[in-house]
Amino acid sequence: MKSQLKSQTRAFAAALLVGVAVGSTVGCTSKTSAASPAPAPEVEVAVVQQKNIPVEREWIGTLDGMVNAAIKAQVTGNLLRQNYAEGSFVHKGQLLFEIDPRPMRAAADQAAGQLAQAGAQLLQAQSGLLLARAQLASAEANQQKAELDENRYVPLAQQQAITQQDLDDARQTNQSQKAQVAAAKAQVETAQAQIEAARAALTAATAAVETAKVNLSFTKLFSPIDGIAGVATTQVGNLVSLSSSPVTTVSTLDPIKANFSVSEQEYLSLTERDAALKNLQLKLVLSDGTVYPQAGRFSFADRQVNPSTGAIQLTGLFPNPGNRLRPGQYGKVRASVGTRAGALLVPQRAINEMQGNYSVAVVDPDNTIRFAIVKVGDRVGSDWVVEEGLKPREKVVADGLFKIRPGAPVNPKVVN
Repeated sequence: MKSQLKSQTRAFAAALLVGVAVGSTVGCTSKTSAASPAPAPEVEVAVVQQKNIPVEREWIGTLDGMVNAAIKAQVTGNLLRQNYAEGSFVHKGQLLFEIDPRPMRAAADQAAGQLAQAGAQLLQAQSGLLLARAQLASAEANQQKAELDENRYVPLAQQQAITQQDLDDARQTNQSQKAQVAAAKAQVETAQAQIEAARAALTAATAAVETAKVNLSFTKLFSPIDGIAGVATTQVGNLVSLSSSPVTTVSTLDPIKANFSVSEQEYLSLTERDAALKNLQLKLVLSDGTVYPQAGRFSFADRQVNPSTGAIQLTGLFPNPGNRLRPGQYGKVRASVGTRAGALLVPQRAINEMQGNYSVAVVDPDNTIRFAIVKVGDRVGSDWVVEEGLKPREKVVADGLFKIRPGAPVNPKVVN
């Protein structure tokens, strides 16, 4: 690496010397005379600083509401009126829209009538059960009497106190009464089944009434949360239904979420220490370049890494008094993820770039110029981190590069 830097330095210096030589040739007259040497040009120099600097990372973030409640129609009907101002703050339970309630009210009245009818049918079935039980009791009593008569006639017939015909009539009567008892029991069972059916119909009718009442209540659309109500996507008079898109959305904006994605490697680096993510302090750089005055905090990481991008979504929360920030805004989420010890810093204006190579003009201890190829890292404010090519306390030219050439003496003036 050092030999490569030296060869790049020699090439860069040679290119610069050619430019200086050409400029000198143009500026000279055809006749030169011996003149006193010009004084060394004055240049501004900066001392290479070695500091411990915070390591910052920056990601593109998208803002979103903490809670976004989509307001949708749950019944079919025409939108009757809108009861809020778009973009205004609304409270939980505030009426936002009304759907024409007449069809739902008619359905509720019809369900109430069916409920009353089902109740009457249940009473009728209960009355039938009472009648069937009374008839069963009467049949059982008659059968018991017929059975007693038959039992009494048997010894009398044996003694020929009565005729055989009388005994046969008693037996026939007993059998007839037993048949009537069985029929009465069947009627009781039928009446009980009718009661069960009537009760089921009553339950269904009650449920239909409740459903009709709920549907009627759905004709009024309330805000489920405190937040900012968005633009109405459906105009008054339009038909809405359960399959329609939301008529508006209400979002809670304080705090507001900032969603951003980090690579899997960054995520592993951030989580290698206990509570590193939890203690992550966030800054938000808005689209106009200003830094949002309220600091944010890390909230949570998504449950999985996206297999297509190899990134995982993180979410931060930022205080948003006055609801200045809105969902959909883009910004840069910045965070300090550590400290770099002993970083070398030079002003950005001291770094020169040529064909992808970076160099600085170094003022050696004898106040002569030497060009050094450097490897640069992150930018920190108005400074640039130099990874290779410089040493601490060296002096680099920060202003006046057009006055110098390699090996030429200069009059350095330290500016930092």
